[in-house]
Amino acid sequence: MTKLITVVIVVAVLFGVWELWVYYDRVQNEKESDQKQAAASVIIGEQLPGMPFQMEQSLQTAKSRGATGVKNWLAAYGPNIQDPRKAWIELDYCVLIARDNPAEAKRIFAAVKARTTPASPIWKRIQELSKSYE
Repeated sequence: MTKLITVVIVVAVLFGVWELWVYYDRVQNEKESDQKQAAASVIIGEQLPGMPFQMEQSLQTAKSRGATGVKNWLAAYGPNIQDPRKAWIELDYCVLIARDNPAEAKRIFAAVKARTTPASPIWKRIQELSKSYE
């Protein structure tokens, strides 16, 4: 009888260790999945659709000239650019002029926010900037 009880206890311990291992493996897989999803959700403005790649060099040149360069670039090429790339560039411009012209930055931010839906890839950035521009 004691041998049977010993076997039952050993089997129960082995089953408990197995279940613990399965649980640990599931938690690790979920953690890795969350990390991969977070890494995939990082948005890089230069990779957003809506602007022909040929215009990227002129945009970089405009950014190197500061807020005035970006403003002139948006005036010249803005109608040819589509969202979400245009909205990203305008948000960059808002950040550039926030110190010198906060009223203009708020106006541009409000316009971008009004035309952007929560499904947009830049919605997270809008939420982060809304504390500063609302």
